[in-house]
Amino acid sequence: MPAFVLVHLRNPQLNEDVFTYMERVQSTLEPFGGRFRVHVPEVEVVEGDWPGTVVILEFPDRGAARGWYDSPAYQEILPLRTRNIDGALIIVDGVAPDYDPARTAATLRAGTAG
Repeated sequence: MPAFVLVHLRNPQLNEDVFTYMERVQSTLEPFGGRFRVHVPEVEVVEGDWPGTVVILEFPDRGAARGWYDSPAYQEILPLRTRNIDGALIIVDGVAPDYDPARTAATLRAGTAG
């Protein structure tokens, strides 16, 4: 099942460090089967507050996503981003192709009954 890395970036300070990070990050993803799914400078906020932008990466599974994040190649360039852009990063599992939120609701409802 695929896993996704979601990064919420706030207050970017674009400079040579950030440009170098952007130039080098793709090569850190490739050994783990990672790829960019979203990488945009602006988002359309429809509900609530969302200061900043978002990056979404896809990996074959959570182990690959974690392997990428912990890899020496990524850890080497990570400070280029974190010193210049405030943000938060999470890893989440995707859902199966046949996922149905109604089944999840039924399971949750059954767990609260009683």
